[in-house]
Amino acid sequence: MQEQDPISDELAIEQRTGVLWLTIQREERRNAMSHGVIAGMAQAIRAAQQQRDIRAIVITGAGPKAFCSGADLQASKVFTGNFSEPHAHLAQLLRAARASHIPLIARVNGFCLAGGMGLLSMCDMAVASTHATFGLPEVKVGVFPAQVLTVLQHLIPRRVLTEMCITGEPITSAQALRYGLVNHVADDVDQKLQWLLERLLDKSPAAIRRGLYTMKSVETMAFEESMAFTESQIALFTLTEDAQEGQKAFQEKRKPVWTGQ
Repeated sequence: MQEQDPISDELAIEQRTGVLWLTIQREERRNAMSHGVIAGMAQAIRAAQQQRDIRAIVITGAGPKAFCSGADLQASKVFTGNFSEPHAHLAQLLRAARASHIPLIARVNGFCLAGGMGLLSMCDMAVASTHATFGLPEVKVGVFPAQVLTVLQHLIPRRVLTEMCITGEPITSAQALRYGLVNHVADDVDQKLQWLLERLLDKSPAAIRRGLYTMKSVETMAFEESMAFTESQIALFTLTEDAQEGQKAFQEKRKPVWTGQ
């Protein structure tokens, strides 16, 4: 395990055998997000893009009770930052996640509420504990999950999203799985997370990196634009060292040795 210098004492950043772990360390506040946590997480995700030895990023919260309960309502300027800046901290974090070509995986170990739903939704995959709870309770304090909608709105059915937003009532992990909000639910969240990581880490780094770029690029394209873009992308995939090694290994009936190039 290789520890990195913490950007904030409220966010633990450590690298474990190809996986960067970002853990919110505010267990006493149910891992509510501070401005330091948000800025630190965005900076860590951006920095990881230049490190080829990082194959996945796991986002989670400390302790067994909460993934993230959203913004810290006890803090000052909880929903605002510096009004002279055109972009808010949470928006910048969501932008960093969107631009990531390293898979982001949410380890949902408990309450996932409000802004925590934004952290979950910005990730490419999610594994949740059976006791996890998901909700958008902002209306209960007179606001609305505005920024969260940008990353959440295409993940779950519209009517489910509307009900969650305007009632503020939570859903269970079983419901989250049924609605497609998470990939897997398990009693032992770490065991299931490790299972998922192992199925990712033995695959081509180059294919995953270019693949995420392609998937995110075509998401908002019209059909013909998407087809034109992907026609060129598949040709570029085949030019990588990983593609050549993968095909050679298949022909020789052996496991590929990836270079990530």
